[in-house]
Amino acid sequence: MLNQERVVIENVTPEINNGILFIKRVVNEKVFITADVIGDGHDIVQASIQYKHENDQTWKETRMDHVDNDSWKGSFTVEKQGYYTYKILGWTDYALNWRHGAIRKIDDGQQITSELLEGREHLANIEKEAITTQQKKYIKKLSDVFKDENLYNEAIKEVKSETLHDLFYKYPSKGLMATYKELKVYVDREKARFSTWYEFFPRSASKTKDKHGTFKDCERLLPRIAEMGFDVLYFPPIHPIGEVNRKGKNNTTTAAKDDVGSPWGIGSKEGGHTSVHKELGTLDDFKTLVKKAKKLGIEVAMDYALQAAPDHPWVKEFPEFFKWRPDGTVQYAENPPKKYQDIQPIYFDTTAWKEMWQELLATAMFWVEECDIRIFRVDNPHTKPFHFWGWLINEIKSKYPDVLFLSEAFTKPKVMQQLAKQGFTQSYTYFTWRNTKSELVAYITELTTTDQKEYFRPNFWPNTPDINPYHLQGGNEAMHIIKYALSATMSSNTGIYGPLFEQMVSDAVPGKEEYLDSEKYQLRHWDWEVENKLTTFISSINHLRKENGALQQTNNIKFCETQNDQLVAFYKYNDDKTNELLIIISLDPHYSQKGLLQLPLHELNVRNGQNIEVHDLITKSSYHWDNEWNYVELHPALPMHIFKIKK
Repeated sequence: MLNQERVVIENVTPEINNGILFIKRVVNEKVFITADVIGDGHDIVQASIQYKHENDQTWKETRMDHVDNDSWKGSFTVEKQGYYTYKILGWTDYALNWRHGAIRKIDDGQQITSELLEGREHLANIEKEAITTQQKKYIKKLSDVFKDENLYNEAIKEVKSETLHDLFYKYPSKGLMATYKELKVYVDREKARFSTWYEFFPRSASKTKDKHGTFKDCERLLPRIAEMGFDVLYFPPIHPIGEVNRKGKNNTTTAAKDDVGSPWGIGSKEGGHTSVHKELGTLDDFKTLVKKAKKLGIEVAMDYALQAAPDHPWVKEFPEFFKWRPDGTVQYAENPPKKYQDIQPIYFDTTAWKEMWQELLATAMFWVEECDIRIFRVDNPHTKPFHFWGWLINEIKSKYPDVLFLSEAFTKPKVMQQLAKQGFTQSYTYFTWRNTKSELVAYITELTTTDQKEYFRPNFWPNTPDINPYHLQGGNEAMHIIKYALSATMSSNTGIYGPLFEQMVSDAVPGKEEYLDSEKYQLRHWDWEVENKLTTFISSINHLRKENGALQQTNNIKFCETQNDQLVAFYKYNDDKTNELLIIISLDPHYSQKGLLQLPLHELNVRNGQNIEVHDLITKSSYHWDNEWNYVELHPALPMHIFKIKK
């Protein structure tokens, strides 16, 4: 293809899947861009970024800066939710190129009378663009000086002036401009980047043992959850539970008469995905709960689980949404060797897929529009088509940009990453199983320094109803403190499966990472008034997260060297470094650990020997350090420091 462009633009970052998919930011964050902008010969090359919000009519432009070796960098700030489009421009700048050549000739002692006449042409080209009266006067003056041979000495002085350079830079002459393809960034509200989740089963909220909890019971617990510093309350499915093939306690295939079943076995004669379980209350009761939670600064997150019990209304109304076997029975869910006889998966290969997609969209929209739900935790999204999620999330967010989606997919890395690329706002991670220093450092480094930082927002959970990790089984108080300390300081999005974690109940099915007497299959009675060291610690950390911008993002993290593999240390900071923290956590729940810690002097912009104060935000103790290496010691009674750095 014929192309007269003199500049090549390549190696653009960030760029996801060759620009087919979008990167992510939250409101008021910057998009940092790098690119190689290469021109032939010795001409002066310039580059810029043009960007606009999807509702804007005109482009805004910001210049890029040359780094070295034809590498350029630039940034722009996203100010509104929704999609932004941006592109990179590169060009040979005729005016700056003229000035550069003229200066070289002047420095060589050459006469540039003819070149000055060329300069007048460049001035004439920008005269109509000049905005201020002062600029117009300066251009006219220069044009006269460049023409008058008697003012030659003044002319060459003006050629070399920064004033002329700045004028040409401000009003560039974009010769044979090249434009890189348009790229996109999706901008969410701040909750996408910073959230603190608390999960419990509403049916276990009753004050009375063996009595089914209600939404009214949940209202009673809201002040406690708010006081502990949580701002998202996540409920497992609240819909009617199937009676056919209902599971019994501990996932037995035969349910007793009083067994309540799994909330993920959704649907019965009482209704399906747009109904609430009658023992929890009414739809109006749920709406009231959502409103009362919001007044306390808590958003209610719903579970969006695309599956059905055998007696779900969909099975009769939309039989084509399910896979039927040759013997006339329906295919139930399996993840060999696990079997879920109480659940029928949605059959996404159906020929009626368009009708099905619309029905599933309408289901989510019901809760958004009817109950003001703005956060969904999505169950097992990796077992549904990627492009379905891309479509559904875009459809919802195009109308309700505040809606956020958490992907519950503990599966292959590239599958988890693809779900994030398709639009999931946050993602569960492998943090649950990362315990050693080397594992943690490697995993966090991967999440925060590779291209995953552009689209994959991690949410760190020490436990879930499905996962009772081996290290928590019988884990002491210090172990639980350590895991929450790691999750809540390394990641700006974190959550716990509530009462079991805070009350350190970790009895397991022998040989499995599953809870014994799991709440997924039965009621549990909790002491909701309990206060212990762990709940106090969780509350303290959560409030420190709200008070310190350094803990409200994930990517600004730098690991520090320690002379002890049982101590992990890292430096975190907000964007303008007005809030800088140094966090040290012992990974040993049984014994004291000590060693030397290396301060990140370069990041702190201090020299070795310069005194800094580190103030522990938990204990309120302060220390003065003036060396690059400093002694630290942590005991299981309080296995962490959160130092605020004062210089």
